Amino acid sequence: MPYLLLSLAACFWGGNYVVGHILVAHADPIVLSAARWVLTAILLMALYSRQIRGQWPVMKKSFPVLAFLALFGQVLFPLTLYIGLQYTSSLNAAIYLSTTPALVLLINKCIFKEKISGNNIAGVVLSSLGVVWLVMQGDLLHLETLKNLNRGDLWTMGSAVSWAVYCAFLRTKPREVGGNAFVAVSAAFGAVVLLPVLFISLARDGLPVWHNYLQPGFLAGLAYLIVFPSWLSYLLWNKGIQAIGATRGEVYSHLIPLSGGLFSVLFLNVELYPFHLVSTLLIICGIALCSKSTANRRNQPALT
Repeated sequence: MPYLLLSLAACFWGGNYVVGHILVAHADPIVLSAARWVLTAILLMALYSRQIRGQWPVMKKSFPVLAFLALFGQVLFPLTLYIGLQYTSSLNAAIYLSTTPALVLLINKCIFKEKISGNNIAGVVLSSLGVVWLVMQGDLLHLETLKNLNRGDLWTMGSAVSWAVYCAFLRTKPREVGGNAFVAVSAAFGAVVLLPVLFISLARDGLPVWHNYLQPGFLAGLAYLIVFPSWLSYLLWNKGIQAIGATRGEVYSHLIPLSGGLFSVLFLNVELYPFHLVSTLLIICGIALCSKSTANRRNQPALT
């Protein structure tokens, strides 16, 4: 069951790439991010208000940690993703996210002083090579390929880094803070941070065409972002990680870019090139090596 929960959570997050790519064609990414987290916060605070009140003393004491996690997980990760999706494909953005387990391993080594096995090092190398292959579009000898990169690629790379920081530092969340209350308060923090950003953006660029935000298609897409990537994915992920541990469960985050890339090909008619397949194969091999269990491998604290 935990494997199913983790797989569903990752696939819901993968759908975020496709839905987000569609919505940013008609909406400002800052408006979209703010609307997503404000509405999510209202929903979750109403649903889990009793749990939040019961755990508030612990949450108040650990506010810096919770704020740090919310900043990278609920603010920077989706905001940079939506900005990037204005200029690059959801397939590219999804594959960039494949580097996050490798980045998590590096953060764990440098910050938390964890021992990295030979399999993990090999996995990091293969996963990184897969991303380089994607960036160079399968032509490693011609640096002029880099001219084809645009700011969307850089923004989505930043999104991957933000997610890696969030995943690596989840261990710092107090175990006394339950998953439901944690997600609700994180959503509220994200909304509070994004509202001033939204007001500054509106003051600078003027009011958007609100008619675009009232279309049935946009509202349906926004509802998906609220219910699935912003709520259910976090809850299912929490339960799966609690059952099998963060170290074993982290490999399932690779399903996010794989499902996002698959959905892009199926629903957005994104053209698939050979270098996409080679890049994906290298990343999958990196996954296999990074997730290979060893007898002395220590689990990270689970997110409960």
